Amino acid sequence: MSRAAAKKREDPVEEPDRLEGFSSPREVDCLFGHDAALTEFGEALHSGRLHHAWLLVGPEGVGKATLAYRLAREVLARGEEGAPNAPIDADHPVFRKVAGLGHPNLLLIRRSWNDKTKRYSQYIGVDEVRRLRNFLGHSAGETGWRVVVVDRADDLNQNAANALLKALEEPPPRTLLLLVATAEGRIPVTIRSRCRTLRVTALPSDELERAVRAALERDEHEVDAETLSVALELSQGSVRRALELATGEGIALHHDILATFARLPELDGPAVHKLAERLGGFGSDGERLELFLSLLLGLMERLIREAATGEGAIGEERELAARLLSPATLPHWVEAWEAISGAKADAASLNLDRSLLVLETLYRLQQAARGAPG
Repeated sequence: MSRAAAKKREDPVEEPDRLEGFSSPREVDCLFGHDAALTEFGEALHSGRLHHAWLLVGPEGVGKATLAYRLAREVLARGEEGAPNAPIDADHPVFRKVAGLGHPNLLLIRRSWNDKTKRYSQYIGVDEVRRLRNFLGHSAGETGWRVVVVDRADDLNQNAANALLKALEEPPPRTLLLLVATAEGRIPVTIRSRCRTLRVTALPSDELERAVRAALERDEHEVDAETLSVALELSQGSVRRALELATGEGIALHHDILATFARLPELDGPAVHKLAERLGGFGSDGERLELFLSLLLGLMERLIREAATGEGAIGEERELAARLLSPATLPHWVEAWEAISGAKADAASLNLDRSLLVLETLYRLQQAARGAPG
């Protein structure tokens, strides 16, 4: 068992979005591929005119939270002093305090753990955000800066968002709020308008591979070269997705999806129901379904792009695109992609029947392959 896996077993409520078996973003001492974001923040910090709230927006799993903690450590350790973009060493006292959430000037707002249900809350509630009042009310020690990390801001419910807005409107001096988000559109305009947006993009292939290899080595995972190669190719610039694929059942799910597409416009009934039961049956977790839908949507996106532009498909996907998609059926595939994306977003928030969601998803694929509306 890796160090991260052992630690998570000891403290199961440490991080709601943490990838099992891997270090939390606040424990990671290296950042890959976001030099432009670091430079933009560093210039603002050392100019003495640092905006009090930053919205870190980008795709899932590309390092937004890791970047947020990197920025938090720099502000807490040095303030406006020190060399821009110079990382805080892992042996530095501030690094250790932030990693253990023991720094008195750092507050993390996240989805809370419910001891009764043994699950994380679906949203960040107002009680979490109300902790800001006491945190911002006390005198800051050490460097004199206070840092608040909201991970993730697109998980705020309406009351929590309203409570956060008050802090954004009248922050105390030398206060920095770092809001991490994937779905920017789910954040109220009133909050977005009070933040400076720092966009974080998917990693290029060389930086992605460096980041993934570093994570695998740090948390003691062994992955064969072929599995790693496929994981990197399918990850679309996301470190998290690459790690999920390389160390979990992601590659097997990918093969299941390819096998389903290879049979279209027909569906293997027993195989379809077995897959639905495995992904959505009693006792299954939402992460497996999330990964399945993300892989499926990624494949659909590549096939659509291949059919529309002649580029985007990977390996055998080109043959699938040529067989299944045409100018006449392309609109139906786009419609199906949009419908499945919407259902994926609703799955958690509306507590949809997971097995039924899988069956409806596969049915939409069949309708698209037949050139019928999804």
